[in-house]
Amino acid sequence: MVSAMTTALFLLPHHALAQATGPAPAQQPAALSGALDRAFGQIAGAQSGGSLSLSLQLLLIMGLLTILPSLILMMTSFTRVLVVLSILRQAMGLQQSPPNQVLIGLSLFLSLFIMGPTLDKVNASAIQPYASGQIGAEQAIAAGGREFHAFMIRQTRETDLRMFAEMAKTPRFAKAADVPYSILLPAFVTSELKTAFQIGFMLFLPFLVIDLVVSSVLMSLGMMMMSPTIVSLPFKLLLFVLVDGWALLMGSLAASFG
Repeated sequence: MVSAMTTALFLLPHHALAQATGPAPAQQPAALSGALDRAFGQIAGAQSGGSLSLSLQLLLIMGLLTILPSLILMMTSFTRVLVVLSILRQAMGLQQSPPNQVLIGLSLFLSLFIMGPTLDKVNASAIQPYASGQIGAEQAIAAGGREFHAFMIRQTRETDLRMFAEMAKTPRFAKAADVPYSILLPAFVTSELKTAFQIGFMLFLPFLVIDLVVSSVLMSLGMMMMSPTIVSLPFKLLLFVLVDGWALLMGSLAASFG
């Protein structure tokens, strides 16, 4: 009798463990789906009615800030605007005026203006529905990605897309929405740099004419020791101010993304 009871006591824990661990494989696929939504739900503070606590909000914000510069450079109009402004400064013969901080700040806020319609669509289709609980985090990320994808595909040349698609050996895409980010991102950056250099070339022409005229006049007067840059710089600034160059340039850059 004692040996039978001892055997039963040894068997009970193993039987209970088998019952506890048995259904786990059947629940695993359901547990994997929506993992991101459950992760956000688990880290939400219970005392704040389901919203994230302040410390967790700061943690998420700091994590997003680490990849924010890359997103701004690779997925917005920032690159084109900054390259054009840098070429303009070089064409006018100015070394550090406007300084780099001013050019970066101007490029950033002009990019926010250009990206305004896209950001409004992201807010309407992703951020607001997610904040109200209508969609999950995965659906919000996908909806926001579609809006940026649509903006980038409009600014990308077909030749650049075809080049990177051939390099990746991918089949022909049925529609523009099927282009993956692995091909769209390098094609978009290549198109932006090409467009920026084309605009920069057009900016260089009037200032180059002024340099040639000033150099010819100095050579005819025998003033070969005087640097043409010193004489042509005031005329370049005067021309740029008279034609209201900053307003024309900002308006042309914004219209180039239409």
